[in-house]
Amino acid sequence: MKLVRFLMKLNNETVSIELKNGTIVHGTITGVDISMNTHLKTVKLTLKGKNPVNLDHLSVRGNNIRYYILPDSLNLETLLVEETPRVKPKKPTAGRPVGRGRGRGRGRGRGRGR
Repeated sequence: MKLVRFLMKLNNETVSIELKNGTIVHGTITGVDISMNTHLKTVKLTLKGKNPVNLDHLSVRGNNIRYYILPDSLNLETLLVEETPRVKPKKPTAGRPVGRGRGRGRGRGRGRGR
C-alpha cells in the first residue's frame, strides 16, 4: 500500500507533523490529497525556537513534511488493509507477439500503390 493512500484514511485523527525546517504542526486531519498535502483543523504551530501559535485551519504542502507522528491509539491493522485488491495483468498467449510489426525501427511510409 502506498503511504499516501494510508494517510488519506486518517481523517479526524489528531497527529503531529514535523516539517523539514524543524517546525512542529499538531492538529486534526481534515484531508490528505494525492500529493500528500495535508489539511488540518484546530492547529498548534510551533516554529523552531519560537512560541506556539494556534490556528483554526492550516494546509501543509506534502513535499515539506519530514514525518508524521501518529497517535498510539490508532489501529494500524485495520487501516493497512487494502479495500480493492490489485488485478494482475493477463499474460499474452502463445502465438503472434502483441503489438505491430516485427523487428526494429518504424514503418517508412505507406509505400507506392500501383
